[in-house]
Amino acid sequence: MSAPQRRPRPAVARLARLRRRLTVLFAGTTAACLVVLAVVAASIDAHSRTEGLDKEVGRRADGLARAVWMDKGVLHLEPLAEDALAKEPGALAVVGGRQTPDVRWSRPGPGALPAPARIDGLWRRVLSEQDTVYATETSRDGTTLRWAVAPVWDDDSIGAAVLAAADPGPGERDHALLLRWLALGCAALVLAAALIGHLLSGRSMRPALRALDQQEQFLAEAAHELRTPLATLRATLESGGGAESARIVDRMGRLVGGLLTRARVEAGTQEVELTPLRLDQLVEQAVEEVARAHPGAEVTVSAEPVVVAGDPDLLEQAVRNLVENALRHGGATPVEVRVHPDGVAVRDHGPGFGTRTGAGGNGIGLAIVGWVAELHGGTVEAGAAPGGGALVRLRLRPEPERSERAVPE
Repeated sequence: MSAPQRRPRPAVARLARLRRRLTVLFAGTTAACLVVLAVVAASIDAHSRTEGLDKEVGRRADGLARAVWMDKGVLHLEPLAEDALAKEPGALAVVGGRQTPDVRWSRPGPGALPAPARIDGLWRRVLSEQDTVYATETSRDGTTLRWAVAPVWDDDSIGAAVLAAADPGPGERDHALLLRWLALGCAALVLAAALIGHLLSGRSMRPALRALDQQEQFLAEAAHELRTPLATLRATLESGGGAESARIVDRMGRLVGGLLTRARVEAGTQEVELTPLRLDQLVEQAVEEVARAHPGAEVTVSAEPVVVAGDPDLLEQAVRNLVENALRHGGATPVEVRVHPDGVAVRDHGPGFGTRTGAGGNGIGLAIVGWVAELHGGTVEAGAAPGGGALVRLRLRPEPERSERAVPE
């Protein structure tokens, strides 16, 4: 029987869906922009090729129209025999007439010319526009050519027209090749954009994923930490231990209060005000309260006057958590608390961190201490103490130039 698959966490699944949507949005936006640019580039290229072809074929038609001439309705074609333009490759024809044009001369032959009806249409356009006209026509042998039709003037009227053709095939093949490269380039850029968008969205979501992991670890430690006093409280109530019950309830209240304060600060509904305070006096008061709650515990304080900028309630809670953590995990051993200019150090003489048992790591108490230190711009360092036991340092930044001056009590 296979092990059940772990279902993805809802928050992580939502982030994954958001990442996919951002990737699709990034790729789609890039694709839309590239398609617009590709269409514009293709249109410009097609227009440029057509314009270049028209310029080439128009040059021949206009030059030959000036070479041939008419005199009182008589068309003189003799110059075509010697004109260099007439010897260039490409179909040529001269048509003339008053209403329906007749082919007066052509090369290489009638098969290279458009159908008579199409020639008639071109002729009428020349008569209407009084200038050279351009058109793409299919010749009688099935070849598609680009034609220029230039008028031949007889005094102040058009008496004939020169038709010159050029093959658009090479330009069309180059244009088709450009379209293929544009398509391949756009596809490659869209894939690259999708990959970059996926990587960037993943990098931007790493802090959120880390926050989710920290939240899950925090909740797991909270559940473990609160489960122990609840079980102890239940056993104490069953045995009738009122004082012990009060102590456990007080500890649970502080833990829940710490969680609530952290939630409010993280949500932005509660602000932390840092004011100058005597850290040594705060530590002595917190240790005194913890000692009263733990009769028989041996806790010593070594302090010197230290002023820090902090929240007194949060710092007191952090110190209480450090001392209670040392009493709980250090066994029946002395706990030493020392206040120095850069913070507080708490040491026990128990087994140390490496041999402690129980789920949940070092508990919600140290998690809250780390959070309080972060709010105050400090850090928490936990490790083995010289000679055995555990040593936890809460490092805080001292109030500038006030580490040896007391504030008003």
